[in-house]
Amino acid sequence: MGASGLGSALANCINLLNLTLNLYYNQIGAMGASGLGSALTNCINLSNLTLNLYYNQIGDEGASGLGSALANCINLSNLTLNLRYNQIGDEGASGLGSALANCINLSNLTLNLCNNQIGAMGASGLGSALANCINLSNLTLNLRQKQFICFGL
Repeated sequence: MGASGLGSALANCINLLNLTLNLYYNQIGAMGASGLGSALTNCINLSNLTLNLYYNQIGDEGASGLGSALANCINLSNLTLNLRYNQIGDEGASGLGSALANCINLSNLTLNLCNNQIGAMGASGLGSALANCINLSNLTLNLRQKQFICFGL
């Protein structure tokens, strides 16, 4: 509720260009992450966004929902998402990637998904989706997991 409420308040800041939110260790959950993202879509001029949401129990649903909402931020060109330690699995990683592939103006992306539950399927889905980010010129991706991700060659 708190994260969604904060997002709703920020949604009134239509001239906002740059935003950094440090909301780590707050038990935001899936609904909070999705609600925050949805509210930010009203910030139509937002071009630089940093969201530090680690240790928030976002899970697959929250990661996919946040990504889907951010895909509607049409002027977003620089995005940093720190979602480490959020119980995100294969479905969430793939969903997040698919959503971010729709961010047509995104040129710089830093995505930290370390220490979640992303396996080979999720890593592959994420990579395939991000390959469709046609304007992406800089990508930093951290996928370090507790378990080994095996990529077939």
